[in-house]
This record gives sequence, structure tokens and C-alpha cells, in this order.
Amino acid sequence: SKGARLSTQVSIAGRMLVHLPQDNHIGISQKIGSPELREQLRQRYFPDIRMQTHLGQRVRLYEDLIKDKLVLINFIYLNCSDGTCPVTTYNLSQVQKLLKDRVGRDIFMYSVSIDPENDSVELLNRYAKSFHAGPGWLFLRAEPQDTELLRKRLGFVDRDPAVDAKKSNHLAMVRLGNEPAHIWTTASAMSAPATIVKNVQLLDVPAPSRPRS
Repeated sequence: SKGARLSTQVSIAGRMLVHLPQDNHIGISQKIGSPELREQLRQRYFPDIRMQTHLGQRVRLYEDLIKDKLVLINFIYLNCSDGTCPVTTYNLSQVQKLLKDRVGRDIFMYSVSIDPENDSVELLNRYAKSFHAGPGWLFLRAEPQDTELLRKRLGFVDRDPAVDAKKSNHLAMVRLGNEPAHIWTTASAMSAPATIVKNVQLLDVPAPSRPRS
């Protein structure tokens, strides 16, 4: 099937759980209560790379876009020859519609170009407008090496190098995360929009309390 081999499992019954890429286990989020451990998690999975939005703003991935937020992250590129990107982007536009004004208030959507050498800010802006992207849904680009780093850190990878080298194999999934609660999962970006929204709602839980010093 199309898309990187990412987990779609999430479990939050009883205690909040964290499931992150590159690992084969689920850990208890309460173990990530201290600022020091939270920073270790950030360094491992969320490089604070510099990015540009489709509006021309310059932002940092972690500090500006992920920290303390509930987010949806997917990859796109505008010269998508097999038609996956328009389908997944349309799907996410319907997710935006279902979530209404929560997008931009307490839920944020990020579509990252996997082909930043060709996808300029101007082209991304035009693309975003064509799908009626509202406040809280950003189309982003970064330097090529930073884009590759982010793709791998977020788990949009395949163990087969030949498969991994094809951009189109990393487009059909969306990474969902509640950063302060340390809960991360994935969903198919080809799923029904209502299904994606349900997955987002499962992540919408309070952050674990911080231990007292």
C-alpha cells in the first residue's frame, strides 16, 4: 500500500500513553514529567529547524509550531505526479471544516513540502488558497537537509532504501500529536475526514501534571 510504514495505534485508556516513531514500544507519559526529560524528547524527535510558511513568515518548528500544541503534520509536494497530494490535501481541508474554529485556536495543521527546492513560498501560497486553508493551517518549507531530517525524525520512512527514496511513498499518512501530553500517533491521510477528526479528539486530553520541585 502507498505510504510509509507508520503505526496507527493509540491507547489512552486509564493512563496517558506516548507512541513515537523509530520505537517499537509505548511508554507512560508520566515518565516525561520533568522539563529535562521533555527537552530530551524534543531533541530526539522535534528538531527546531527554521521554516517558512506559505504566508512568508519565518518560524521555528518546535518553539513556534509544536510546543504546547495539538497538531496534525503531513508531507506534500506540488509536482505530485500520482495525484496523492491533491487527494490528501482535499481530505485535510474537510478535516479543517469539521474542526471549525478550533483550527488556529487549539488545533494546528501543518503540511510540509518534501520538495522545498521546487516548492517556493509563492507556489505554496497559491496551493493553500486553492484548498481554502484558513488560520491555523500552514503550508511549510525548509532547507532540503532540514526537511529530510524532519521526515526521518517524524517516522515518515521505509526500511527499504529504494522505497524510501521515492517522495510519493511519504504522502499518504498524517502524524497526530498532543505535545504537552506526550501522545503521538498516525492516521491515513486517505481516511474519511470524520475518522481523522475522531483520532484528533482521542488525543485531546490534559497534559500530565509536572512533579513538584
